[in-house]
Amino acid sequence: MQQDMIVILDLGSTENTVLARAIRALGVYSEIYPHDITPEELKRLPNVKGVILNGGKNNVIDGKEIDVDPELYHTGIPVLAVSHPYDPDDSDAVVWPHKESALKEALKPFVFDVCHAQPNWNMENFIADQIELVKQQVGDKKVLLALSGGVDSSVVAALLIRAIGKNLVCVHVNHGLMRKGESESVVEVFQNQLNANLIYVDASDRFLDKLKGVSDPEEKRKIIGGEFIRVFEEEAGKLDGIDYLAQGTIYPDIVESGTKTAKTVKSHHNVGGLPEDMQFALIEPLKQLFKDEVRACGLALGLPESMVYRQPFPGPGLGVRCLGAITRERLEAVRDSDAILREEFHNEGLDKCVWQYFTVVPDFQSVGVRDNARTFEYPVILRAVNTVDAMTATIEEIPWPVLHKITERIINEVAGVNRVCYDLTPKPTGTIEWE
Repeated sequence: MQQDMIVILDLGSTENTVLARAIRALGVYSEIYPHDITPEELKRLPNVKGVILNGGKNNVIDGKEIDVDPELYHTGIPVLAVSHPYDPDDSDAVVWPHKESALKEALKPFVFDVCHAQPNWNMENFIADQIELVKQQVGDKKVLLALSGGVDSSVVAALLIRAIGKNLVCVHVNHGLMRKGESESVVEVFQNQLNANLIYVDASDRFLDKLKGVSDPEEKRKIIGGEFIRVFEEEAGKLDGIDYLAQGTIYPDIVESGTKTAKTVKSHHNVGGLPEDMQFALIEPLKQLFKDEVRACGLALGLPESMVYRQPFPGPGLGVRCLGAITRERLEAVRDSDAILREEFHNEGLDKCVWQYFTVVPDFQSVGVRDNARTFEYPVILRAVNTVDAMTATIEEIPWPVLHKITERIINEVAGVNRVCYDLTPKPTGTIEWE
């Protein structure tokens, strides 16, 4: 089913994704495009019912004024300018409310009365459309997927299993930097419950040997990403008849990768892309979805809640939470403390209201006392943030008794640790991950 679409033109606003999500919450599909899209390009997009200029009709980026092509106003497609309270007054602009419910109400007249868009954007339609598209594209050929066990790759796997069954080949590489019990969970859900065609590779020692003594965060990322590619290539080389490669790309990946009016802050947290010379055509069935939509898709496909609401996890895994040069001692401290944090958040019901929470162990020690003796041991840093799209994040206020219990458990149950700290830094100025 072709979805009606409202197009948002990027005039440098940081609120584009909020606007897109509000329109989708009305049941109408929405996408973000560069401000300098031509009228011809706009007309070629499928089922465009309206255009929204976010931030007024023009804006200033790096001292230079930008604007849309004036001919866009003569395409016959309705256009609405949405301005912020601090922008110059615009006679044809709707002022941006700051609450999402008010924003949805403000947009309703334009979306439905002016654009006559149909509210046919929902998970049932999306899943049915994607299954049909995958069947048409793939036919009886095989698709290869790197299954990390994260939300995105897990939902891709479930969707493709529904579409092509055993013609999907999943490869799960355990790089030794997974959280406690995660690789075991991947095998249980996909191999034992969903009967997936799963190849499990334990490459823990191989990765940790490569990372020995490496302290620079970007170098660690390159090693982990590069080694992942090599392991994946080795496994792919053992297979015959693979024509397609599936990836868990989602819409914020595309938006955050940078446009003409939005710059990339730093390299993406996910493991680097696979090499082009692997000669696979790419399948990205989730590239239209925001993260909450990916989770809704996973639930609709029958994945367990524990996997659908799994914590966001960077491709380099605990490698960027064991700060500095990775040692097996500190890696286990990260793994064990993270397991305690996740368990206590689940016990207190915080896992459903906090977007991301994890522990970090830095590469320095402090003096402490244990069993009446002086010790030098590592601190554990707790981080818990809420966000809509990971581009900005606020700190979650954790009840003091919960923090106290988590602290007590970590210092008593995790070897080599004598302090627990809570990171109160929002994004910006700090990124969500430490490395």
